[in-house]
Amino acid sequence: MSDRITVEELAELMKKSAGVTVAPEELQQRYDTGFDAFGIDSLALLGIVGELENRYGTPMPPDAEKSKNPRQFLDLVNSALLAGA
Repeated sequence: MSDRITVEELAELMKKSAGVTVAPEELQQRYDTGFDAFGIDSLALLGIVGELENRYGTPMPPDAEKSKNPRQFLDLVNSALLAGA
């Protein structure tokens, strides 16, 4: 397990936690597109955050579920993981 969440892992979590399938390549190309454009709302992000906390055994930033886009989410989450490492 890496100490950083990748775009591929985020795409997998979006499918598992929110039922939204987005190819990692598309997610990378639309990195600054709002989560709402992908069909992800704050409740779905909360599910993704919970899954990450379970996987890594580390609390995620309290604002992670309020992230507007994949870039912001990954920056917040990866900062928390690096700080906890």
